[in-house]
Amino acid sequence: MKRQVKEHSNIMKRQEGKIDHELYCKYTRVWIPDPEDVWRAAEIIKDYKEGEPILHLKLEDESPLEYRIGPKDNPLPFLRNPDILVGENDLTALSYLHEPAVLHNLKVRFLEPNHIYTYCGIVLVAINPYDQLQIYGEEVINAYSGQNMGDMDPHIFAVAEEAYKQMARDERNQSIIVSGESGAGKTVSAKYAMRFFATVGGSANDTNVEEKVLASSPIMEAIGNAKTTRNDNSSRFGKYIQIGFDRRYHIIGANMRTYLLEKSRVVFQAEDERNYHIFYQLCASASFPEFKDLALTSAEDFIFTSQGENIFIEGVNDAEDFKKTKEAFTLLGVKESNQSSIFRIIASILHLGNVEICSERDGDSCHISRNDPHLTHFCRLLGVELEQMEHWLCHRKLVTTSETYVKNMSRKQAANARDALAKHIYAHMFDWIVEHVNRSLHTSSKQHSFIGVLDIYGFETFEINSFEQFCINYANEKLQQQFNQHVFKLEQEEYMKEQIPWTLIDFYDNQPCIDLIEAKLGILDLLDEECKVPKGTDQNWCQKLYDRLSSSVHFQKPRMSNISFIIIHFADKVEYQCEGFLEKNRDTVYEEHINILKASKFQLVADLFQDTNKDGSSSTSSSSKSSRINVRSAKPTPKVPNKEHRKTVGHQFRSSLQLLMETLNATTPHYVRCIKPNDEKEAFSFDSRRAVQQLRACGVLETIRISAAGYPSRWTYPDFFNRYRVLMKKSDMTVGDKKLVCRNLLETLVKDPDKFQFGKTKIFFRAGQVAYLEKLRADKFRSACIKIQKTVRRWLQMVRYKKIRKSAITLQRFGRGYMARRYAERLRLTRAAVICQKQYRMVRERTAYLRVRQAVVTIQAFTRGMFTRRIFQEFLLHHKAMIIQKHVRGWLTRRKFKLARNAAITIQCAYRRMRAKRELKQLKIEARSAQHLKKLNTGMENKIVQLQRKMDDQTKDLKTQNEQLVVAKTSLGSEVNKLQKELETMRSRQGDGSQLTSMKDELEKLRAELQEAHAHRKKLEEEHSNEKMRFEQRVEELERENSLLKSEKEKMNQRILHHSKSTEDQESSASQSVGRVQAELDEERQRYQNLLREFSRLEQRYDNLQEAKFQPGHRRNNSNQSSLESDSNYPSISTSEVGDTDDAIQLVEEMGVEKAAMDIGVFMKLQKRVRELEQERKRLQVNLEKMEDHSKRKGIEPKTTSEQENADLAYNSLKRQELESENKKLKNDLNELRKAIADRASKNSSSNELQDGYNLLLGQLKAANEELDVRKEEVLILRSQIVTAAQQKEKDTTNHIETNNLPEWTNSKKPIDKEEALRSYHGLCESKKLLEAQLQSQARKHEDELEAFRTQIELLRDDIEKKQEMLNHTMSLSPEAQVEYSVQQEITRLTNDNLDLKELVEKLEKNERKLKKQLRIYMKKVQELEVSVTAAASQSTTAKPEMTRQVTVQRREKDFEGMLEYYKEDEALLVKTLITDMKPHAVSATVPCLPAYILFMCIRHADYINDDQKVHSLLTSTINAIKKVLKKNNDDFEMTSFWLANTSRLLHCLKQYSGDEAFMTQNTAKQNEHCLKNFDLAEYRQVLSDLSIQIYQQLVKVAEHVMQPMIVSAMLESESIPSLAGVKPMGYRNRSSSMDKDEEGPGSYTLEALIRQLGQFHGVMGEHGLDPEIAGQVIRQLFYSINAVTLNNLLLRKDVCSWSTGMQLRYNISQMEEWLRGKNLHQSGAVINMEPVIQAAQLLQVKKKTSQDAEAICSLCTALTMQQIVKILNLYTPLNEFEERVTVSFIRNIQNRLQGRNDVPMLLVDTKHTFPVLFPYTPSALSLETLHIPANLSLHFLTRV
Repeated sequence: MKRQVKEHSNIMKRQEGKIDHELYCKYTRVWIPDPEDVWRAAEIIKDYKEGEPILHLKLEDESPLEYRIGPKDNPLPFLRNPDILVGENDLTALSYLHEPAVLHNLKVRFLEPNHIYTYCGIVLVAINPYDQLQIYGEEVINAYSGQNMGDMDPHIFAVAEEAYKQMARDERNQSIIVSGESGAGKTVSAKYAMRFFATVGGSANDTNVEEKVLASSPIMEAIGNAKTTRNDNSSRFGKYIQIGFDRRYHIIGANMRTYLLEKSRVVFQAEDERNYHIFYQLCASASFPEFKDLALTSAEDFIFTSQGENIFIEGVNDAEDFKKTKEAFTLLGVKESNQSSIFRIIASILHLGNVEICSERDGDSCHISRNDPHLTHFCRLLGVELEQMEHWLCHRKLVTTSETYVKNMSRKQAANARDALAKHIYAHMFDWIVEHVNRSLHTSSKQHSFIGVLDIYGFETFEINSFEQFCINYANEKLQQQFNQHVFKLEQEEYMKEQIPWTLIDFYDNQPCIDLIEAKLGILDLLDEECKVPKGTDQNWCQKLYDRLSSSVHFQKPRMSNISFIIIHFADKVEYQCEGFLEKNRDTVYEEHINILKASKFQLVADLFQDTNKDGSSSTSSSSKSSRINVRSAKPTPKVPNKEHRKTVGHQFRSSLQLLMETLNATTPHYVRCIKPNDEKEAFSFDSRRAVQQLRACGVLETIRISAAGYPSRWTYPDFFNRYRVLMKKSDMTVGDKKLVCRNLLETLVKDPDKFQFGKTKIFFRAGQVAYLEKLRADKFRSACIKIQKTVRRWLQMVRYKKIRKSAITLQRFGRGYMARRYAERLRLTRAAVICQKQYRMVRERTAYLRVRQAVVTIQAFTRGMFTRRIFQEFLLHHKAMIIQKHVRGWLTRRKFKLARNAAITIQCAYRRMRAKRELKQLKIEARSAQHLKKLNTGMENKIVQLQRKMDDQTKDLKTQNEQLVVAKTSLGSEVNKLQKELETMRSRQGDGSQLTSMKDELEKLRAELQEAHAHRKKLEEEHSNEKMRFEQRVEELERENSLLKSEKEKMNQRILHHSKSTEDQESSASQSVGRVQAELDEERQRYQNLLREFSRLEQRYDNLQEAKFQPGHRRNNSNQSSLESDSNYPSISTSEVGDTDDAIQLVEEMGVEKAAMDIGVFMKLQKRVRELEQERKRLQVNLEKMEDHSKRKGIEPKTTSEQENADLAYNSLKRQELESENKKLKNDLNELRKAIADRASKNSSSNELQDGYNLLLGQLKAANEELDVRKEEVLILRSQIVTAAQQKEKDTTNHIETNNLPEWTNSKKPIDKEEALRSYHGLCESKKLLEAQLQSQARKHEDELEAFRTQIELLRDDIEKKQEMLNHTMSLSPEAQVEYSVQQEITRLTNDNLDLKELVEKLEKNERKLKKQLRIYMKKVQELEVSVTAAASQSTTAKPEMTRQVTVQRREKDFEGMLEYYKEDEALLVKTLITDMKPHAVSATVPCLPAYILFMCIRHADYINDDQKVHSLLTSTINAIKKVLKKNNDDFEMTSFWLANTSRLLHCLKQYSGDEAFMTQNTAKQNEHCLKNFDLAEYRQVLSDLSIQIYQQLVKVAEHVMQPMIVSAMLESESIPSLAGVKPMGYRNRSSSMDKDEEGPGSYTLEALIRQLGQFHGVMGEHGLDPEIAGQVIRQLFYSINAVTLNNLLLRKDVCSWSTGMQLRYNISQMEEWLRGKNLHQSGAVINMEPVIQAAQLLQVKKKTSQDAEAICSLCTALTMQQIVKILNLYTPLNEFEERVTVSFIRNIQNRLQGRNDVPMLLVDTKHTFPVLFPYTPSALSLETLHIPANLSLHFLTRV
């Protein structure tokens, strides 16, 4: 085991050099070693860089792990495969091929979908489920038969079919090698493989060889299988069964070779083990009468069967198995006497084991009691002498050259001799049975080829390993070598076939280990040499091994033992104990015992121990003559024991193994590796450690390693193209060569050319590249899905928005109209009231004002004069004093200035310089710190505001808590008072002290709670006060700091004032521009209203002119829709676009159709465009008014210059775009209209009315053009203003976010609801829901009724309007016009009638031509017939003169009675002509079923002349001839259909003309006259009915055989919906070597081909006149076959169980249903037969997640059984990462829900089921006397009667 782990670590190191370290990035999943689960999943959580010592991982339980990376010890961990590749059928399809990926894939397949079979390249891995699975029935064998190996899910039947097909195709012998350890299921796998061959290649004759081959299994299991600790039915020998085939590949015989029977088990069994099954079966049947003389009892009474202490196996009935064993003996031809002898020998062995050997006193001798019953029974059963056997069991003979000695044996030696005798007897009996089985399976015919099934033991290692384990492991070394060479050879052939550069792969070669065992002076040679030494011992032999073989790398000596040795096998190290090797190799049996047995009086016993060298050689030579392969016995014939050259067991085993290897090397091997999942034999339990041991031992991992060393992933070019075409460009898809496209794509995606190679038909990838391509594909799909979702969601939102917008506009329109009318009324009343108030107040105030003003003016005049004079006097005095002071101060100042100026100038010069420098420095410092002080000041202000808010919030919280405390105190006080009152009441009622005490306690408790509440409140108040003080102190500190910062900030603000001035100027200019825009908007509104009034005036004038211009009979429809309110597109010209009124009609008649249509159409387009622009303007106007109202409520701040510029830019861009697009359209329309009107005016210038109309239209067009320009300007202005307002609104919303959040705190002061409030609230909610539900139901009901009424009203209204319109139109016309209109209507009606009559005439003419053609054909045939009749009449022969007269009579048709006469000697010619040589196409142009009519007419004549022998002979000959024809053409559908139609028609004729009233109800009078007169042919009708059923069954069989290869390809594989099916990565088995067609060859069928084939079948049946009911039953049966084959393949193929296949299958079924409807066969029941497949397709498509999905599936899949549903769910495979696998819990949920069903436990549908056919009676309407017989039938010997 350590060597194996080391080897795998070395492999990982080699692989690490090939691994790109960039793959180890975040989210990558890896495998790390684990001591319990072997490998454990983890995920990388940090990108790994090359050289780092630690890899950071996260396990599945989310726990982190640091995984150390070392260059030698711990390489980088293995990468995990994508989830889409997990659970693949073939392990080689995995992108990353390594041990953990293989183990995980096997575990997932085994535990989740319970798949026990998995491919690993050429190996089939089979895991023992320890449970009975319904996957081995005959229907499964039929499903796998003929299928390619890669097409179906892995199965032992698929391997068997592969071997069978390769044998037939390559004409090379095949071998199936089944290996595995004990309990892994080898025997069962080999048994099922042989069952497959027996079923598929059944014998061509009645020898039933296949049954004999199967019958050998229970015999070999009984005598060669036993219960062990690991397996209840373990094979204790190896066998190789050759199944022979002839040239037609039918089984003709078989041969069996056996290897190394475990003879020691006969005499010894370990604890909890059993001896061979045959012993226990015989003991269990000991009570049978025929076994009384065996003297057997229970198996517990015999030593050889009771050493394991448990003689029973759970679930096994030994007595029943013994019956099966006896039946198998009988089937193989073993006589009863021989069977009895075999059972006597087996019973004697049991008795021999119970013989008691007693030791003598000296210990060197022993004896057996003469009265020992078991010895007596032993001698009696074998027919030997009792005394001799008694003597020689305790003595032995020593022969020397001169003397012979008889020596006593000790008790132990005698027991060993007894056991050796028992083993020898059983071994010879085993060989005799095998030889007899081979004789019974042998055949005298020549064998063309064979298939061998090798069921051999796998690699074994136990705590104590002995000689048996050594031989077993030696055989496995040889088989492993052959396996490695074969795998290597296949890889090399694949690369050479595809022309891929081949490099040698280093694989493990175990030849040195084999040489160690079998080479000269190897282990076996040394063992044989030691056996020849007289006193050789195991210890001496072991010492020789140490001395001779210690230099070999595969041989080791244990440290703690000198009697054991270690061999390093390919699978593991094994330590062998040397004890017993020599004894087992010698297989010593004393000659005396053999001689006694030779002298037995029973012939079979004596024959077992006779020398058979000559016989063996002769039999070998004879067998070699009869077969191409020289088959020899695996075990050489034993020679005389006392000869020195007697072969040892080791030598015999080596020889037989060499023969086996030669046979295997001469065949094509197929490998089956059986795995034992656990040691406890639990069903579907997987032990990873045990499984990985067996995977390493059986060579599966070696196969994986060899594949991984090269290019393990292989894709065909079409599959690669279909899978990864999503990664291609559109230009690449146009290239026809798919190989070139794939080459270009890979060179683009994968930069390293060594990662892939291009072969002839496949692309080869290195490990990991498919995972990389899958990742690219998934990313591409993910981006596409996101894009699709985005588009769909946008479309849904657009639809929803349009609906909401339309509803909102409608509501706004009515609401605004109502609001506008109400607002206008209020404005009118307000304005009138204001005018009245204004006039009254003006008069009153003016009078009071004038009176006061006159008084005030008088007082002011006097007061102002007085003050003026006083001020003047003071002014004079001050003026004089100022003159004096001026002169004095001037003198003093000048003197002081002169003194100080001279001193200051000098000082200032120096000081100012110093101050300037200092001030400059200070200014620089302030400039640096001003911004910081500004930020700090801002932060401090924010902190102060936050603290103030926090303090306010806490104050509010304190108030809230105080209020709550008050409320609580009040409630508690009221509660206390209430309780006190109750207490007093209770006291008054009863004086019970206990209640009083409880009330007091409760009162005390409430008081304590109240005190606690008070204390809590005080505590909160104290905390709040402390917190408040702290906040106040902090606020004071912050205010002081803020004051300092503000002072500094003011200094800085003074320096920045000039910046704000420019901003104010900009704001003022913006406000001015806003005013200008508003003024322009008002002017535009005014202009628009004027234009509307002018437009309405001109429109009314135009209508008036029209009424005045045209005929007075016209009446314009009243319309209450104006241009401002109407929703119609053209409100000014009635209700239609072109116009339906009389004036429009007259205008059309005057102008001409083409011109009028052009002029009016252009004008209507212009008017429609005007209306649309008007609606757009109204919508924008409404939006603008809303924005203006919103800005007025919130107060719009002045716009900045940048916003105004953005608005101007938006306005200019919108204006430019709108003008460019609209100008082009309107100019074109206007030019066309003007040109058309000008042309019309120039042509009709003489008419004043047309000239006036022209001028009127020109004026209206000019007005419309001007109006259009104005409206465009308004729309652009409104759009730009809306854009600007939206930007301002976003700013306003951001500014008010904080203020909007503040009021939320004020709403949280409500008290918390109590329980009563909650209960009442819930009750109200429930009642509300109930009422809502009732109202909704009533509303829906009323809506439905209203909708129905509306529909009826609309229908009636439409009808009335049509009739009224026609009536009005007719009445409005003048009398002349009415006459003309009625004439036009009549002309139209007559024209339609004339067209109908023309069509009828054409049909009649066509029919006439057809009838004429048929008439010509019939005339030609009549002429040919007359010519032939004339020729026959003119002949000179006189053999039949009566016939010539009858020929002349038959021309009188009136005498023809519908009968045909023939001579008795012409019956054979009649049958030959009508049946044997009849070809369906010869009568295709005549009446269907013509042969049946002719035969019946002949029968009628025989009945008419009362000739019963003629009737009997004709009917018998007819039936026999039909059978012969059908047997000859048993695969011709057309011929079978033809005779089914004729047979059924003949049967119907016999019924119709039988004279039975039940069949005469539908006959005509003439047909009733033609009924049979003399004979009752009811018995023949029954015979014909049976024949019809046989023909029907043959017809169905032929059709099914034709359709069989088409069904799977058409229904499941062909892409009826292109690009729907996805291709998954496939492994080695995707293109199996068993395929016998090229990929480009015609091997695949489409659905169209299948439907075409069905149509051909139906057409042939219809052409032959088969009854429609029978044809429907055939189609029904074929549809059942399609359903069965399709469903069975679906249940056995994982690759087609996907969502896309379900969609494809549902589409295919719908196409077939459409075909049924087209053929009028939908009532035949064929669709019902397809129901299981339909439900399977739906099951693949439905959701499979929740319990609701499970319930839906159970209710949906009623035609599927539980096993089928569970199987499909287990097989469901997602084709990409966007699908999810079906969870195990969901499948278990489905199983639990379906437990109640009474389904038949059936997985696959019976493809051979046939519905009972029913032939309904369908009488013919054809009159027999009118039947015409064509001349080409050459029935000239028939005479019409």
